[in-house]
Amino acid sequence: MNDDATATRYATASGPEAAYRRLTARFGRLAVLGEAQSMLHWDASAMMPPGGAAARGEQLATLAGLGHAMLTAPEVADDLAAVGAAVGAGAAVAGEWEGANLALIRRAHARAVALPTTLVEAVERANSACETVWRRAKAESDFALVRPYLAEVVRLQRETATALGEALGLDPYDALMDGYQPGIGAADVAPVFAAYEAFLAEALPEAEAIQARRRAPVQPVPPFPAEAQRVLCRLVTERMGLDYDHARLDESLHPFCGGTPTDVRITTNYDESDYAKALLGVIHETGHALYERGLPEAWARQPVGEAAGMAAHESQSLIMEMQAALSDAFLGWLGPVLHGRFGGEAAAYAPANLAALWRQVGRGFIRIEADELTYPAHVILRFRLERALIGGSLEVADLPGAWNEGFRAAFGIVPPDDARGCLQDIHWHDGAFGYFPSYTLGAMAAAQLMAAARRDLPEMDAALGRGEMLPLVGWLRERVHAQGSRLGFQDLLRHATGKPLDPADFLAHIRRRYLTA
Repeated sequence: MNDDATATRYATASGPEAAYRRLTARFGRLAVLGEAQSMLHWDASAMMPPGGAAARGEQLATLAGLGHAMLTAPEVADDLAAVGAAVGAGAAVAGEWEGANLALIRRAHARAVALPTTLVEAVERANSACETVWRRAKAESDFALVRPYLAEVVRLQRETATALGEALGLDPYDALMDGYQPGIGAADVAPVFAAYEAFLAEALPEAEAIQARRRAPVQPVPPFPAEAQRVLCRLVTERMGLDYDHARLDESLHPFCGGTPTDVRITTNYDESDYAKALLGVIHETGHALYERGLPEAWARQPVGEAAGMAAHESQSLIMEMQAALSDAFLGWLGPVLHGRFGGEAAAYAPANLAALWRQVGRGFIRIEADELTYPAHVILRFRLERALIGGSLEVADLPGAWNEGFRAAFGIVPPDDARGCLQDIHWHDGAFGYFPSYTLGAMAAAQLMAAARRDLPEMDAALGRGEMLPLVGWLRERVHAQGSRLGFQDLLRHATGKPLDPADFLAHIRRRYLTA
């Protein structure tokens, strides 16, 4: 039954079932608004001319305000109370999925009523304006250009975090984290990050020493025409199972995956001197896309039918990119394909050479180009800085200096400019505070999932050697994608692997790949 028909049928009916049906109809319409916002965000990054930024900001703010008003309407609280009273009295008004959906509806409502509509709209306007200016600031490596815009974004994020924290009984920063990965707070990730820092202090010099003893890999010779890269990216993503009747691949300054489960939008950018940036980036974003495409259709446009959070989402992109695509088996298939596309010296595309090229350990400045060993340190730096920004102990004007000092402490080097420092990521300039921890949690979960998949699928590496990722994708469809957000992050991992998040699987993977002489 569609949302309009459901709303009409149950509009005036009484009882807990009718109340629940009204709630699901409302959330179905809210989901459609969210889909429209997602498409407008994609268009702003991939297609919109610069002159459309102001109007786009107002469009997004208006849609955000409409959605917030729908979610905080008094009748929502009335219907939640009616259903809650029935459940409290022992009435069987829902099955397992319905019960999980109701809990997520209640959670979304609690977060929404904590915020006034004026604040929600102001946040959207500020994010849109800041993101637009950030594009120029990054290109010119001029933090001063975006500083006042980012200061406004941070001011509004602090206000949002405080309001949410008071309503939900959480620390303000935890309230923001909870919006990206429900149930996970700073106290959960801080000890994991501290343990990894201690590991990295010994592991990074050891990995560098092992690497130095090996013969330098053969560098492929550019150029690598953008059109050839586009064809290659499409070929590989189709091997991964991406259906282009429900997906697009376009270009933007910062690669991302957006859109909707039936209309996925992936973006990348092509560097004709380095084909690997686009290829590995597209494989990463296709992992996100496959998750969205695999969500349970029976619960489309309901909270329980959505992804289980951003750490869960990052696990799906990183299992495809870092675990599958960089495996020895898959590189054995990919090497000849690359040589056929780009020509040149065959040795540059030998699987062992690709492994040496793409698994190089380095103290680089750019997060999205970092190797698996050092990548968590990039995230840890951002985690600490954004906690300080939200908590008020760090002001936006002091961010470049704090970034450079934190980077020096982590890597022993200092970014030469802000484009390779605090301006490199879109996230803060788009208001995404509390998101960064999901990357490293996702990397750890990806290693844990891959270990479980290998146990369940003994022929998987043979399939990867033929360029076939579908056995792995099928396993993920059942264990992760089809579960929607019925399970929290830890319970989802228990369902898929038999245990909650265990960093030991990630450390074992890192040792095998980078610390074996």
